[in-house]
Amino acid sequence: MKLNFEKKTLERRHSLAIARGRFAGTENLFVEVSHEGITGLGEAAAVDHGGSEQTAASSEKALRGLMDDLSSVAPWQVLHIEKLALRREIGSAARAALDIACWDWLAKKAGLPLYRLLGLNKEQPLTSVTVGIEAPERVGELASEKLAHTGVKVLKLKLGGEGGIEADKARYLAARDAAGPSVALRIDANGGWTTADAVRMNDWLAMQRCEYVEQPLDPGASIEDLAEVYKNRRLPVLLDEPIFGSKDVARYASVCDGVNVKLMKSGGISEAVRAVHTARAHGLSTMLGCFGESSVSISAAASLGALLDYVDLDSNLNLDPDPAVGASLVEGRLEPRECPGHGARLHEEAR
Repeated sequence: MKLNFEKKTLERRHSLAIARGRFAGTENLFVEVSHEGITGLGEAAAVDHGGSEQTAASSEKALRGLMDDLSSVAPWQVLHIEKLALRREIGSAARAALDIACWDWLAKKAGLPLYRLLGLNKEQPLTSVTVGIEAPERVGELASEKLAHTGVKVLKLKLGGEGGIEADKARYLAARDAAGPSVALRIDANGGWTTADAVRMNDWLAMQRCEYVEQPLDPGASIEDLAEVYKNRRLPVLLDEPIFGSKDVARYASVCDGVNVKLMKSGGISEAVRAVHTARAHGLSTMLGCFGESSVSISAAASLGALLDYVDLDSNLNLDPDPAVGASLVEGRLEPRECPGHGARLHEEAR
């Protein structure tokens, strides 16, 4: 099989501020896998945690170094290809682009939408849209704008910013008031709280119509600190940053209620499915999230939606413009397209 690469700059309509910094745009790598006249498409987004920074350039370099190994294999050998990439210690985002492209190729070869090839239904949970850390009045403005622009009925609010938990409370109340009673509210602190503040905020948010708290402590927090938050929780606690794959799910299963799986962390669809099933085996809830991704990897992720309890796939909704077209937002859900593959393609005029 052959690989082709293309880098594109993705600009956000609104920059996103989280506990680790502010992000206005990203350069992503798009990977084409060609074999027997069929082409599969994948995407690698920038990943900035887990011990190393993964960029479009580093992902392309890593995959180019794998091309000789891939010349004698076919895309349907997706698990063998995954092993080759792991053996070369290729980063998770690059592996994700390759894995997504292979699964897209395989579904096209089979003449099936990817979700059907995976044995799943089309139905999936409502997706959330995200508002970053801002001044309370700006949080309210962004919440109103994003909900009106998308018609989505779930709002995910980033906390853990300057001003401590009192400022976070003001941000939350501004978002809640702007969203109104019909919109579900969820919180992601991105590791921005201390153990004591995480316990306090979990208790307070339980009285403020919040569904769950995601990543209250730094991803490097000890199991003991996570256990302290977990045993004193009134709201479910979900973990994101330390959860890359199925092994991490098993490691943290005793100190959380659920995990956030992302294709760019897991290394693609193959390991994401394993991570979800591992979470199920441990009695955990599951969420499917994203980084700064276009409709290419978002469409691939949406193909897994029926496996999940929660979906947070909104990065493509904040792009200006999205370089691709794919899964459609229908009544608050990202609906996979009824065509072979994951259904996404790059705009011809943008190529």
